[in-house]
Amino acid sequence: MWGATSQPADSYYEVRPECTDVPKTRFKIKPGKTLSARKWQATFTSEGYLDIGKTLSRIQRGGIHPSIRGEVWEFLLGCYDPKSTFDEREQLRQHRRKQYYQWKNECHEMFPVVGSGKFITAPVITEDGQPIQDPLVLQETNSGLSASSSSEIVKELASHGPLDKKVIQWMLTLHQIGLDVVRTDRTLVFYEKQENLSKLWDILAVYAWIDTDVGYCQGMSDLCSPMIILLDDEADAFWCFERLMRRLRGNFRCTESSVGVEAQLSNLASITQVIDPKLHQHLETLGGGDYLFAFRMLMVLFRREFSFCDSLYLWEMMWALEYDPDLFSLYEEAELVGDKADGSKAKAKSVRQCGKFERENMKNKGKNSEAPLPISVFLVASVLKDKSSKLLQEARGLDDVVKILNDITGNLDARKACSGAMKLHKKYLKKAKQT
Repeated sequence: MWGATSQPADSYYEVRPECTDVPKTRFKIKPGKTLSARKWQATFTSEGYLDIGKTLSRIQRGGIHPSIRGEVWEFLLGCYDPKSTFDEREQLRQHRRKQYYQWKNECHEMFPVVGSGKFITAPVITEDGQPIQDPLVLQETNSGLSASSSSEIVKELASHGPLDKKVIQWMLTLHQIGLDVVRTDRTLVFYEKQENLSKLWDILAVYAWIDTDVGYCQGMSDLCSPMIILLDDEADAFWCFERLMRRLRGNFRCTESSVGVEAQLSNLASITQVIDPKLHQHLETLGGGDYLFAFRMLMVLFRREFSFCDSLYLWEMMWALEYDPDLFSLYEEAELVGDKADGSKAKAKSVRQCGKFERENMKNKGKNSEAPLPISVFLVASVLKDKSSKLLQEARGLDDVVKILNDITGNLDARKACSGAMKLHKKYLKKAKQT
C-alpha cells in the first residue's frame, strides 16, 4: 500500500530480554518493496508453475516477508524446481521426508539419544571405539529417558564388538555438535526450548552420518539454525540445510595439510590485489597475505557480523542475485550419477529467470573457462574495500586488522553490502579481462 510505513521484523525472531548487547537490526518490512505473501502467491500459475524471475528483483530490493521466508528459501536454494507443479512438489516433499526419517532412524538405532528430544555435550566413545561412561552424558540423557537408558546406551555400544570406522567417526562428532548447539543463537527465545535445541542437534547428527566426506565441522550449526526456525517440519529444514551445504561444503572439506575455505581466501586475495593493490600490499607486509582474518565471514556467511534478522536478509539477497534456474536439476542429476553432474550440456537457460550476479557470470563465461566465484567472496572484498583507508592508516599488525574488522559487527547495511559486492564483481571482471 502506497504511503504505508515500514515495520520492524524483530518480532518474528524474538531476542531474550536479558541479551542487550546483540547487534541492532536494520531490516524492515517495506510495503511495495519486501516480497509479501500476496505477491509471492501471485507468481504461481493455477497448476503451480513459478515465474521466479518476477520475485528475484523484489527480493534484491527489499528481502522476503518473514511469514513466507522458509518456503521461498526452498526455491532459492534449489530444493524445488520452479517449473514443477504443486502436485509434483508435494510428491517430492513426501519422498524426502520419508528419506530423512529413514536416515534418522538409522542414527537412532546406533545411538538412541538421536530422536529422543535430548542431546549430549560430552564424548561417548574413544578414538579406538571404546565406550566412555562420562557422568555428564548419563546426566544429560537420564532426564527424559528411562533411568537405565543412559547406561544401557553405553553397554549397547560395548556389546557390538569392534565398531565400524564410519560409526566411530560419527559418534566422535556427536558431543562436538552438542557443544556447538548450546552456543548457537543463544540470544533467541526460540532456543530456550529444549525441543528446538535437540531438533538442531538431530539434523546435524543425521547430516554428519550421510556426508561421510565432510561430516560435521564447527560453523555448520550457524548455517543450519535459521532453517529450523523458518521451517516447521524437521525434514524440510534438513533438506534446506543440505542444499545450502551443497554450495558451501567445499569450505569445510579438510585434508591433513589444508582447509577447503583456503581456496576462497586465495580468491579473495586475488580480487583485492586487482581492485585495491595498495591494501593488498599492506596486508601482505603485515603478514596477512593468506587473508585468514576473513575466515569466519566466509565460513558462516557473515552470521557474526549482522543481527540474526539481518543475516537472513543478507543471505536471501545473495541467493537471489546468484540464482540459477538450473540449480534444482543440477543437484538432482548429481544425486543420480554420484558426485558431479555435467550441467554444461543443459539447454540454454532463460536470462530473465537468473539473478543479476548470475547474468554477469553468464556474460563472462565464454571468455573465462574457470568456475565463477561466489558472491560471498566479493562481499568480503567489498567490506575490505570499504575499510581500506582505516586499514592502511591504523593497522600496524594483524591484531589491528582483526580489531578493525570486528568493529563492523552491527554496523553493516546488508543491502549496501550486496550492492558493493555487485559493483566490485563488475570492476573485477573488467580489470581481470585487461590483464
